[in-house]
Amino acid sequence: MNCKQIDEDSEVVKDVVEDQEESQQNSILNIGSVTTSGKYLIHCLTIIGQIEGHFILPPQNKTTKYEHVIPALIAIEQSSEIKGLVILLNTVGGDVEAGLAISELISGMKKPTVSIVLGGGHSIGVPLAVAADKSFIVPSATMTIHPVRMSGLVLGVPQTLSYFDRMQDRIAKFVEKNSDIKPERFKELMMQTGELVMDVGTVLDGENAVKEGLIDDLGSLSDAIEYLNDSIASSENEIEKNNKIQLDKKSSCDCCCCKK
Repeated sequence: MNCKQIDEDSEVVKDVVEDQEESQQNSILNIGSVTTSGKYLIHCLTIIGQIEGHFILPPQNKTTKYEHVIPALIAIEQSSEIKGLVILLNTVGGDVEAGLAISELISGMKKPTVSIVLGGGHSIGVPLAVAADKSFIVPSATMTIHPVRMSGLVLGVPQTLSYFDRMQDRIAKFVEKNSDIKPERFKELMMQTGELVMDVGTVLDGENAVKEGLIDDLGSLSDAIEYLNDSIASSENEIEKNNKIQLDKKSSCDCCCCKK
């Protein structure tokens, strides 16, 4: 191989690396997510500001758009290269149905998932935090649990209150299913008076969120990555074990189909 060929190959590699870096930068700018390679290839998804759902929020608001997050989650689950998902949360809440939709998708993923609450995981951010296989919260973060509220025109009829109750039940059931908090305790925290000046509910710091069973553990990024790597390794070992069992069954089978 001559010097000219070496130079051409180096330029090709350089172009590929630059394209990958540009793609990652665009991904961070557009939807706040990036795929990183370390021990395993994992995807980092940020959920920040307000969860934007059926209505577009004002341009000065920091938002997480569910029409960006939902296709990203599907792509992550389908990818043969991405092995796990880290979710970074610093959200004030937002659209209830959009937040629940994202939460349900995360909880239904087969790939290992881990969440970290940084700063805040308020309102509909609570289901988003507990949706992952494992949840962490930094000691300085807080989580607000409060009843469902609605802005705009509301009809003062019994059906409206019934609708609010059913929506709160949907949130409560999801949180109870995906965390260790007791159902009656979660509703007690949701309806507590005397703590918030202009609202009903409770604010939990990191330590108390873990103590209540809402979040699994106190921890930060290194703890989340360590858990994810261990979970991915365990998952891959299980797949290899199952594949070996299938091969052993096939090799020991004497039927004509397997012999072919």
